Amino acid sequence: MQKEYSSFTSFKTFLTKEVRRFLKVWGQTVLGPIITTSLYLGVFSLAIGDRVGAVSGVSYAEFLVPGLIMMTLIQNAFANTSSSIMIAKVNGNIVDTLMSPIVASSTVLAYAVGSIVRGLIVGALTLLYVMIFVKIHIHSVFWILFFAITSCLLLGLLGLIAGIISMKFDQLANFTNIVITPLSFLSGTFYSIYKLPVMLQHIIHYNPFFYMIDGFRYGFIGVADSNIMIGAVFMLGLNLVVFLIAYLMWKTGYRIKE
Repeated sequence: MQKEYSSFTSFKTFLTKEVRRFLKVWGQTVLGPIITTSLYLGVFSLAIGDRVGAVSGVSYAEFLVPGLIMMTLIQNAFANTSSSIMIAKVNGNIVDTLMSPIVASSTVLAYAVGSIVRGLIVGALTLLYVMIFVKIHIHSVFWILFFAITSCLLLGLLGLIAGIISMKFDQLANFTNIVITPLSFLSGTFYSIYKLPVMLQHIIHYNPFFYMIDGFRYGFIGVADSNIMIGAVFMLGLNLVVFLIAYLMWKTGYRIKE
């Protein structure tokens, strides 16, 4: 019983540290993404909104908002863990974490949950802000929260892995520029995949970011480009695999104890 209590206390303490870390610079971690999303919404709505017309039975702006919010969620979740690990490695204080009696599973989970907290805070505030300009309907709160949480968890874990692998900030930037950003844009954020050639539609179905955005958008407009249950199972399975990878990397000290 004492061991369980100690593990929970360690997890809570580490999670508190992670949340306080990004809230300390809220202008960069919270306000910045809201402004960026607003600019995306304004530019795309004004530039092509009238030309596109209705998409999946709703206005282009209403179709666009869930995709933009999800993109903000996953980018912030990834940045939270990756920057935390990278800064700790550069400053050399990651040794303090490694030497602490916290078990590897608690540490990895605390990092990941910290990313979920940051993603949900940024996403909720962004939604409240854009609702001033765009009329938003909510079809299912459950699916909105499910895909928001599982997506932030996945990107938080991927950020942890990227931070562990990277030895320099420019290496970490490569993960964002070469992997995260392209997959985000090629996932139906700004369009329905049915507008694409059939071959590209099949390829996009192998993109995990597609299921994040498609499921999240379904929670708002009630229309999805794929089977929502397949997307849910896919996200749960992928999260489990990535968590195990992150756990093994942390437990063995891969590129951390060097």
